[in-house]
Amino acid sequence: MDGETPAIECRGIHRSFEHHVLFTDLNLSLPARQVTALVGASGCGKSSLLNLMNGLLLPDQGDIRVLGEPLDYERLPAMRRNMGYAVQQIGLMPHMTVERNITLLATLAGWSASACQTRLSTLLSLMALDPALTSRYPHQISGGQAQRVGLCRAMMLNPPILLLDEAFSAVDPITRVDVHARFQDLQREEPRTVVMVTHDMREAMKLADYLVVMGPGQILQTGAPGDIAAAPINEQVRQLMEVAQ
Repeated sequence: MDGETPAIECRGIHRSFEHHVLFTDLNLSLPARQVTALVGASGCGKSSLLNLMNGLLLPDQGDIRVLGEPLDYERLPAMRRNMGYAVQQIGLMPHMTVERNITLLATLAGWSASACQTRLSTLLSLMALDPALTSRYPHQISGGQAQRVGLCRAMMLNPPILLLDEAFSAVDPITRVDVHARFQDLQREEPRTVVMVTHDMREAMKLADYLVVMGPGQILQTGAPGDIAAAPINEQVRQLMEVAQ
């Protein structure tokens, strides 16, 4: 990572659930302003690791640093303003219009109405969403549109970090191609650190600049997708890379 301060660091992380040990002395550094994909078999801990990064889970031991600062569990709401978050279920508020869903966090943060509208217009343009959709409710838009609205909501505060947990998996393959294109447009226009959990190796190879290949509770290999595909460290990684071909 060329000496640059990592966007997110996990140092000596231990985490257990009841009698099940999930992570033991896990260490990981993620590059800034790149798209990192966490990949691996189901149950290996990808989503749990993402939730440790945003403070939804606390480590039993070890520490997590975000943008060079320790994750402060006493100030999580403030720290999360630096982290957009989008999940598979999208989670739009059904009783709110599209506009209200997207701008809610900015309104709560004290943004002016004009600032909210300016940012809203920018995001709608980047996501290729018709402004006429803003007066509709979630049940009145398509799944692909809802996915893009969810990304707009996560991006409303223009956070330096975006966390995605299977955020593109709820739509059909044809719609996913369009959502991927809009996501890539957004990343080109507003480069930021993205950490995405995905079970889809083709998606990871298409969107990510950096891969973290996980086995049960451990990091198997990290690096650029092409480098890992060319020189997988073991048979488990090799098999994952073959799926993407």
